[in-house]
Amino acid sequence: MTRKMNFTVWAVQWLLALLFLFAGSMKLILPIAEMTKQMPFPGMLLRFIGAMEVLGAAGLILPGLLGIRRELTPLAAAGLVIIMVGATTLMLTRMGAGAAAMPFVVGLLAGFVAWKRSGSFKREGREQCWLPSRS
Repeated sequence: MTRKMNFTVWAVQWLLALLFLFAGSMKLILPIAEMTKQMPFPGMLLRFIGAMEVLGAAGLILPGLLGIRRELTPLAAAGLVIIMVGATTLMLTRMGAGAAAMPFVVGLLAGFVAWKRSGSFKREGREQCWLPSRS
């Protein structure tokens, strides 16, 4: 992967991590009664989705940053794609195509990260580090 592409993927990873960290933490912090007014789902399902979003955010950044188990990043991104497929479907059926655009784009970005980061584990010539080099 070229330096420019590596930088682009890192930027997308950080953007997604911040987005999912915020969204997931709100689902974990807000009272269940308040959340279920806005979303007609069981409270514990919303808490579970929030926990998965927070863990997915950590999985996007920490493996590459720490250099430990980097193969988990594409798995975290793929898990977030699954969450966004559900969100897109829900928004499409309840609120129309306009409301479904945001989760659809977020899902595409997570899919991009999963695709780009999984490429370095397919062959023997793995990348040594995802961090941009300083040279």
